[in-house]
Amino acid sequence: MLVLTRKKDQSIVIGDNIEITVLEIQGDQVRIGVKAPKNVVIHRKEIYLEIQEENRRAAEIQNNLSTDVLKQALMMGKGQGRNKKGEDKDK
Repeated sequence: MLVLTRKKDQSIVIGDNIEITVLEIQGDQVRIGVKAPKNVVIHRKEIYLEIQEENRRAAEIQNNLSTDVLKQALMMGKGQGRNKKGEDKDK
């Protein structure tokens, strides 16, 4: 991690188009301003982590649903292609 020391009203620049400025310092809190293009997503870290966790859960649910649908489709199709002896009906 790069560590920089800044005072009130001083900034750091990231790349060509992101600027972070220290606006205010009160005790253990620092108020910062961020100038960035609108297409750059900016979140507080705790919010970002919540979004990541929610996305992970949603993907897991989607995968489970897909697996359940596939299992159901296989169960519905099970035995349709075989006779009572377990031989393929097509033969």
